[in-house]
Amino acid sequence: MADKHSSLSQDSKKKLIRVTAIPESLRHLLRGQLKYMSQYYEVVAVCSEGNGKMQLMLHEQGDIRGIAVEIKRHPSPWNDLKTLFKLIKVFRKEKPFIVHTHTPKAGLLGMMAAKLTGVPHRLHTVAGLPLLVHQGLGRKVLNMMERVTSACATQVFPNSFAMMKIMEEEGLCKPGKMRVIGNGSSNGVDTRHFSPDALAENKSELRRNAGVGEGEFVFVFIGRIVKDKGMNELARSVSLLAEKGLRFKVVLVGVHESNLDPLDDDAEKVIMEHPFVKYVGGQMDVRPFLKMADAFVFPSYREGFPNVVMEAGAMGLPAIVTDINGCNEIIEEGKNGRIIPPKDKEALANMMQWFIEHPKEVVAMAANARDMVVARYERAYIWEELLKTYQALEK
Repeated sequence: MADKHSSLSQDSKKKLIRVTAIPESLRHLLRGQLKYMSQYYEVVAVCSEGNGKMQLMLHEQGDIRGIAVEIKRHPSPWNDLKTLFKLIKVFRKEKPFIVHTHTPKAGLLGMMAAKLTGVPHRLHTVAGLPLLVHQGLGRKVLNMMERVTSACATQVFPNSFAMMKIMEEEGLCKPGKMRVIGNGSSNGVDTRHFSPDALAENKSELRRNAGVGEGEFVFVFIGRIVKDKGMNELARSVSLLAEKGLRFKVVLVGVHESNLDPLDDDAEKVIMEHPFVKYVGGQMDVRPFLKMADAFVFPSYREGFPNVVMEAGAMGLPAIVTDINGCNEIIEEGKNGRIIPPKDKEALANMMQWFIEHPKEVVAMAANARDMVVARYERAYIWEELLKTYQALEK
């Protein structure tokens, strides 16, 4: 994109500070985006050091300058107060034109510090609302945090239209402050990278290497192996379908976080021991597992705008998703996948059985999946729309 900013020297660029709680967000949530924005702004990243991970992940973005400030994701009043003062010190020294925050804790402390130091443009992206799965006092506290964040921000970017509606209904932000960038998503999808044609191996070869039997229907899940991702329901669905004699495999890709959000004992046993389940752990490149599969399954309880559902679609996979915000925007019922209620193992098992028994319909949905992602969520489009939003602040 050529414009008046592309020829500016580094000294004449306005300063943009992007704040996340953990360095992993720079790799997964904002991959490539800071490098792109550095053509037009002096970009500085602020996040926790993460045992040396911050500099590594900034190097991946094109050697963006980073400032380490410890931001704990879990409640820690004393540490949060120290973080707030550190952010105030950073913003006073750097004098940014824009501060743009991501993730709940980084948003709360980053927007407060930016407001207190007079940063003119304070932007916050909402990629998920933990309060949606809390009740009682915990929900009230999380509601208050979101309201304070939104009050300190000059603009708030829910990363889906459903998320914006929820925020309005919950009274978390004034409607006039909110807008969705493009069609949703924080960073879009690199559809050249997530493409079946980007891998040399064919589907049959990948399936043989993974130990998939001839004629088995393959579901793949990508995400943390935790309760909130619907793993209890998925495990019980596997047991129900196996008892019916159906031929299938479920491939699970992701980190098993048994200490943070543990599965029920029976589900844990299925995930780790059932012959119809293949757990492969976390993977740097998930594309081979998407290419070998027939369908993506994602029974999550809550999401912002899940990248993995878009990535699966870009790889040509139809999906089974739950009726939650983000998922129910990426997937259109019957067109590129099917939508079921969350926390419902019978509904999940029935839908998985439907996929196994209706191959023609599954192939038809697969034919739509990639085109729908390319048309709506191509990464370059999301970046350009966000850049336009930044540049409009200069007028």
